[in-house]
Amino acid sequence: MGIIIKPIVTEKLTAQGEKLNRYGFVVDRKANKLQIKDAVEKLYGVSVADVNTVNYHGKRKSRYTKAGLLTGRMNHFKKAFVTLAGDDKIDFYANI
Repeated sequence: MGIIIKPIVTEKLTAQGEKLNRYGFVVDRKANKLQIKDAVEKLYGVSVADVNTVNYHGKRKSRYTKAGLLTGRMNHFKKAFVTLAGDDKIDFYANI
């Protein structure tokens, strides 16, 4: 599996992509900022100015069923917010 798992496409990040040239990705939890920068530059052919990362801890979830109380947890994951340099753009919808 590569460093970039999937792009994050939300209203907030779409607005930031248009206004601030910033895009979000779910990345491998062990990847550092330099590896993320290289992966984005190779995958999309753009130049990256800045990378910010956030680690998310999976929340505990529980629900009541016929079998009783089921408990579990969501997965941990890491987000990377990438700011592009210059007039570079990433179009996530080009391959559809």
